[in-house]
Amino acid sequence: MTPTRTESTHAAAPASKRVGASKPVVIGWSELVDLPDWHIRGLRAKIDTGARTSALHVDDIELLPRNQIRYQVVLHRHDHDRRVNVVARISRRARVRSSTGEYTVRYFVRTRLRLAGIEREVEISLVDRGDMTFRMLIGRTAVSGPFVVDPAHKNLGLRALRAARRKTMRRPEK
Repeated sequence: MTPTRTESTHAAAPASKRVGASKPVVIGWSELVDLPDWHIRGLRAKIDTGARTSALHVDDIELLPRNQIRYQVVLHRHDHDRRVNVVARISRRARVRSSTGEYTVRYFVRTRLRLAGIEREVEISLVDRGDMTFRMLIGRTAVSGPFVVDPAHKNLGLRALRAARRKTMRRPEK
């Protein structure tokens, strides 16, 4: 007797916006990402396929009425004055196990993430990553689908995006 297959409880891969989405995009273990809804560009992020969800370093979390949350995104590891104030809708609250094995309750929000020219909506947990090198950790649900991670390199997505822009900017020869 064959066991029956049940539906996965994991979230489906987020929908992506990209023209010609047939080939996978190779990205490195570290990339610069944009969070366009919050006017954040060039945020250093570590790609972590061992983590299911993504995490973002924030300070001054304040719960607001109507299931909203206010916080400050800390943009730079050393320059703590570089911040962006954000108000967002809470998508969920969940117990998360950190890399040290400790469980904490975190708030999650949804926003658009742009990585290597591909834009998709992702869910991000808000956490204090002050002791970490990278302000953002991008988990495997955010990179599932169009991305392949090359752990031997960094900023491959950025390089590919710049090369594609140079190629389209070239003038035709006469």
